[in-house]
Amino acid sequence: MRRRDLPTEFHASAPMRLDFAGGWTDVPPFSAREGGVVVNGAIGLRAHVELKLGGTLLRFVAEELGETLECANSGGLEPGGGGKLPLLTAALRMFPVLGGFTLTTRCDAPSGSGLGSSGALGVALVGALTKARQESLDEREFAEQAWQVETIEAKLPGGKQDQFGAALGGFHRFTFRDPDVGIEPLTLDPAFVAALERQMLICYTNKSRVSGQTISRVMGAYERGDATVTGALRGLRDAGHAMAEALRAADLARVGSLLSENWTHQQALDPGMRTAEMQQLEQAAAQAGTLGGKAAGAGAGGWMFFIMKGAAREAAPALRAAGATVLPLNWSPEGMRAW
Repeated sequence: MRRRDLPTEFHASAPMRLDFAGGWTDVPPFSAREGGVVVNGAIGLRAHVELKLGGTLLRFVAEELGETLECANSGGLEPGGGGKLPLLTAALRMFPVLGGFTLTTRCDAPSGSGLGSSGALGVALVGALTKARQESLDEREFAEQAWQVETIEAKLPGGKQDQFGAALGGFHRFTFRDPDVGIEPLTLDPAFVAALERQMLICYTNKSRVSGQTISRVMGAYERGDATVTGALRGLRDAGHAMAEALRAADLARVGSLLSENWTHQQALDPGMRTAEMQQLEQAAAQAGTLGGKAAGAGAGGWMFFIMKGAAREAAPALRAAGATVLPLNWSPEGMRAW
């Protein structure tokens, strides 16, 4: 029986991210064969997990998906038994808790947004479950375990930048040579960080994407030796190196230019990378005055972000008129936290 004086409720949250450059190069097999570089920054949008122990059922509530799953016992957690909630059931398989419970998840951005929501959710799940199990992990371990949950246990393909960004918070340059991940915090000028926040506009195409399908196509082409895809991945890696230096130099125009350069390489990876909705947002942003921009995450829908020549709030009405949902941006120095 559970002692009455032990806590029965646990919480965790972890930030999503904007990937400035190098995304895709953290994904195997490219990350294993040639090594990748990704520069990202954690943002104020977060994934949230609440675990309440008690009752007889194993109950999962994914508010971001509008889905609920109930199991009478752990048999419902086996691969394939989770239905539309593979990430949640995979986390419980790796970090089981005794007895019944209700596990509720919520994200500040839609699923499939390109902001690293599933990676952040995985980190928060590991945070809440290890808290309930009275286990202690460091930031690197939270990221690695969350990647194991998502990619190995739940079989959802992807790289590691989302999990590391969510676990650590702040701005980083990550290097990937599987299985190793190099972590390099980027200390930026505070005035430059404020300018980035003031002039960066993030907007949702109102069309989510399933990144796993795109990832499988792209990396399949890389494995076949496709010259266009291989060249684009190497170009993305070079953009990651250059972006870290541009951010350190507080060169806003260079950062904008590299965002667009990264987006050009990204579009060469797959014909479906740039949707009609994304093209419409790009045109609206260009008319409002932009230094550069790109898709967030894998692309093929989801969110885009742009560095505007002036204040983002002044350009926001034009993007809304083009059909976008615009959200305010703030950076998050804090990574995953559990309580």
